Amino acid sequence: MLVAAAVCPCPPLLVPQVAAGAAAELDVARTACTDALGVLAAARPDLLVVVGPGEPAGPYPQGTPGSFRGFGVDLDVTLGTDVTLGTEAAGEPGPALPTSLAVAAWLLARTDWADAPIEGLGVPESLESAGCLATGREIGARAARVALLVMGDASACRTVKAPGYLDERAAPFDAGVGRALGSADLAALRALDAGLARELKAAGRASWQVLAGAAEGAGLAGRLLYEGAPYGVGYVVASWS
Repeated sequence: MLVAAAVCPCPPLLVPQVAAGAAAELDVARTACTDALGVLAAARPDLLVVVGPGEPAGPYPQGTPGSFRGFGVDLDVTLGTDVTLGTEAAGEPGPALPTSLAVAAWLLARTDWADAPIEGLGVPESLESAGCLATGREIGARAARVALLVMGDASACRTVKAPGYLDERAAPFDAGVGRALGSADLAALRALDAGLARELKAAGRASWQVLAGAAEGAGLAGRLLYEGAPYGVGYVVASWS
């Protein structure tokens, strides 16, 4: 059963080395992410599952490597503590972490996470709501005490300089997402419009609906820790416990 969840944005800019001179603008969001991960640790889960936009879906086992070299930064990460496989078991290396899970790996390393085994799961942005909810239910049944780290951004259309340019629908959409995540409103998350999310480039929609599926029957309460739109992209940080 799901016992705790943390919701964080996943822009590479969250990593100071990638953000370079603009690093300070995201300091508040970084601090909120650290606080959200503290809620996960306090729940003492048997398993932590990290979900975020990306393909292939995975799973990505503990120790899977990721990198920010594609963003011009000589920085590598692993999902949790590196697990070295024996020669016979190693075989061909699997896929590297998608960017959203690499950001999650960076956040976890920053908080010295070592409380429970970790597994990553990429969630295709094209996955429809029913599939997201079903995936979440499967995750919630994986162990007696499951925690979720949910990575995903809201709309990328908040200003004319945003990646998706300005769309008048973006701010209301993001406000609804913030309310739903901040209050653990499962009905509101289930009702998110996948088509509208795609038009607004809200990459976190599928991950949030996985969370809604995992949280069914768990009775968790939500708390909004951060909401903003630096660089015209909506970012939300929340904790559920």
